Amino acid sequence: MTGEKTLMNFEELGISAQIVKAIYEIGYEEPTPIQKGAIPPALEGKDIIGQAQTGTGKTAAFAIPILQRCKKGTHPSAIVIEPTRELAIQVSEEFNKIGKFKGLSAVPIYGGQSIEHQLRALKKGVDIVIGTPGRVIDHIQRGTLNLDKVQIAVLDEADDMLDMGFIDDIKRILGKTPEDRQTMLFSATIDKNVLDISKRYMHDPVRVMINLADIVVPKIRQIFYEVREGEKIDALSRIIDVEDLYRCLVFCHTKREADQVALKLKDMGYNADAIHGDYSQSQRNTAMRHFRNGTIDILVATDVAARGLDIQDVTHVINYSMPQDPESYIHRIGRTGRAGKSGIAIMFVTPREYKELRLIEKIAKTKIAKEKLPSSQAVMEARQQSILDSITAVMDKGAHSSFIPAAGKLLEKYDAEECLAAVMSMAFSGVAEHEKESGQAPMTRLFMTAGKRDGITAKDIVKTFTAEAGVPFSEIGRINLMDAFTFVEVSKDYAERVIQSIDKIIVKGKEIRIEKARERKKA
Repeated sequence: MTGEKTLMNFEELGISAQIVKAIYEIGYEEPTPIQKGAIPPALEGKDIIGQAQTGTGKTAAFAIPILQRCKKGTHPSAIVIEPTRELAIQVSEEFNKIGKFKGLSAVPIYGGQSIEHQLRALKKGVDIVIGTPGRVIDHIQRGTLNLDKVQIAVLDEADDMLDMGFIDDIKRILGKTPEDRQTMLFSATIDKNVLDISKRYMHDPVRVMINLADIVVPKIRQIFYEVREGEKIDALSRIIDVEDLYRCLVFCHTKREADQVALKLKDMGYNADAIHGDYSQSQRNTAMRHFRNGTIDILVATDVAARGLDIQDVTHVINYSMPQDPESYIHRIGRTGRAGKSGIAIMFVTPREYKELRLIEKIAKTKIAKEKLPSSQAVMEARQQSILDSITAVMDKGAHSSFIPAAGKLLEKYDAEECLAAVMSMAFSGVAEHEKESGQAPMTRLFMTAGKRDGITAKDIVKTFTAEAGVPFSEIGRINLMDAFTFVEVSKDYAERVIQSIDKIIVKGKEIRIEKARERKKA
């Protein structure tokens, strides 16, 4: 890639203040390439052919113009056709997030769900319908879906729908909409079938394509780990412990996620900080100065915040969340392996994100190898070695001299090996010698007689469990804070220890009672 493009924000695309507010509240910071290319002509009412894949931000590329141009009415003013029920649900959720302040309703209709629920929603009145071809036609035949007032129609994942044999259904649906509607078509590939549809149902469409770099820096070792969403922070800590990190960039999708990840890392004792668009220039400068001088060695960032940063000697780039598009992936991993040096690019991939992973490999013309997360034993050995290195460094500097008299008293009662083992045990801050593999240990649900009303926070609970009961951070599961009480999940092996250690303890001036929660009745 020859250089960075001048950034364009959402306001410059001509988007209304209501939608811009929702977009920033979601955590997006700048438009992706497909959004920059498609939104302006779409807002003008022009037909659009967008060559873009899942993961490029294309949903917002058609959702934003629809939400801005459509008005509330008794019948749908827009229809979006999706090939699968999963996409229909996801796209509907995105519409409702972006249109939060517009007062428009978007409803998914698809097979496999009770039609009665959909009938009630359609009867009540829907502004935007997102549906699969078969179920849309079903409602048209029933007379429960009227497309006479549709101003905008979208064919999403058009190549997939045609490959799945939906050509006749698509023609039938579009035939029920007004001739003068605006039509947008988005497809990963533009083949003959897609072009035939565009020629028949679109008027002088604007074609928008994403141009991506062809080359990924060859000295960067690229790997990915399959990790479930709730296991990411534990996976990140394992990698940090085991990898020989010198300077590491962790990329998150939104500002909120970047803050949360940085806070969790700091709570776990790592030298980390965050940087994103909400930070003032002074805060950004401070974080960058600390990152460059080694005061912090882990910087958690969003894509926008990291654009244009010239940081030398970044050894690792970790994609905590999947990049929005292949171009973002290339931008991210290009932060390491600079000046002829090698680097490591790591990506967390959830089981549902393999399609996006293969897309990145295809577009970036690269291969990302799958590896297993470091085992608990490997993590423990790495932590032990780190402590040994720290002790050696203290001894080399002679910074331990003042403690020699106290050490002598211990040696009168215990042998040297036991004393050193105790010191290392303290350094582990309560982490058990044989940690369970992440996600493998069964969890026990505990009930605590304190909640938000008592000023108790999740951070307070984690701190109390780790400090008072010696529970490793990775063994604490979901924390559900209510006003007057709290439910906490903890590894089954630590449940009794937590109850014995914390029951009747005082936290923020309140005596806490804790016990195993009653089994929830199954419906």
